[in-house]
Amino acid sequence: MDTLNDSLQIRRELVKSCRKIVVKAGTRLLTDPRRFSELIAGIAALREKNYKVILISSGAVGTGMRALGMEKRPRQLSEVQALAAIGQGKLMALYDAECRKYNFHTAQLLLTADDLRQRSRYINVANSISALWRHDVLPIINENDSVSVDEIKFGDNDTLAGMLGAVLGSELTVILTTEQGLRKRNEDGSLGERISLVKKITPEMIASAGDTDNSAMSIGGMISKLRAANLVTESGNYLWIADGREHNILEKIAAGEDVGTLFCPRSNKLHSRQCWIKFFAKASGSLTVDEGAIKAVSRGGKSLLPSGVIGVFGSFKRGDTVEICTVGGEVIARGLCNYSSSECMQLKGKHHDDIVELLGSNADNELVHRDNMVLAPELKGSLK
Repeated sequence: MDTLNDSLQIRRELVKSCRKIVVKAGTRLLTDPRRFSELIAGIAALREKNYKVILISSGAVGTGMRALGMEKRPRQLSEVQALAAIGQGKLMALYDAECRKYNFHTAQLLLTADDLRQRSRYINVANSISALWRHDVLPIINENDSVSVDEIKFGDNDTLAGMLGAVLGSELTVILTTEQGLRKRNEDGSLGERISLVKKITPEMIASAGDTDNSAMSIGGMISKLRAANLVTESGNYLWIADGREHNILEKIAAGEDVGTLFCPRSNKLHSRQCWIKFFAKASGSLTVDEGAIKAVSRGGKSLLPSGVIGVFGSFKRGDTVEICTVGGEVIARGLCNYSSSECMQLKGKHHDDIVELLGSNADNELVHRDNMVLAPELKGSLK
């Protein structure tokens, strides 16, 4: 955290330099007609400034609840899925009608976590959004609640916003909520003054965030927003939490005003492939390694060679994600394996000459290259 002048300077430099903005709006903002209209007016203002905008929209379940006259969000998954199916079409019709007032079109994309866990689908999502931007269309994205189950859920749209910010290389992700931003916790447990700028997310912040954003229609809270901030800042970009109830809030953000809480990117950011490995990829197997390999990988920043592997577990193909583990089962890294599980069984414990004899002179020397690997300290905060 820093002084107000520093905060204002960072904000103003950010809004001048950034070109892509992910905006996430929560259910309680979208089920209020006046705030809904103000949101679209704000997005139209961003587009007028030539920002490429993507909207992460909650509200399908809430819209379905309103259509059926329900006041309390059901707990049963099938009921939630039914409400999402009812509400999503109605919500998009509202968006389309409101956006036509500003002479632009909308497009709907419904995603599950599997769409980002598989590298090819991850790239396709990014390409689809880029194509919509080329046609001057506003992409509106929501989790596909009508089909999602726990195994393929993002968990909440704050997480989805953070993930898409990382996928698209968006310089700024804005989460609009019904709070002023991240706030200090007073000694008596009450919420204190707003924190303007965060340069590092600390355990104390997470502990004090509490559950500040729950309602009958919505899920998530400040904890989920901090999780999204962690994801976005580790990918080298900014996340801004602001009060969506505040008049002209998006215009104020675009002007670099001191509203909400701005989270700054960390200095040693992960590159695009490392972000995917850490936050999205699902491990298909694991490699158990000896002490020498542990030192080389975790302390020396080296690639994993076959000579250090003593065990291969799971069934995986070339290019799949694997965990690198100690004999005791501790995960020291995760990365993309250059060989299949059956090939790894052949190669484990082998040295360069043995590999050439088995697979030829063009074979990769590394099972997992360091450029395609994320070490255990970096894995803290992984969203799987």
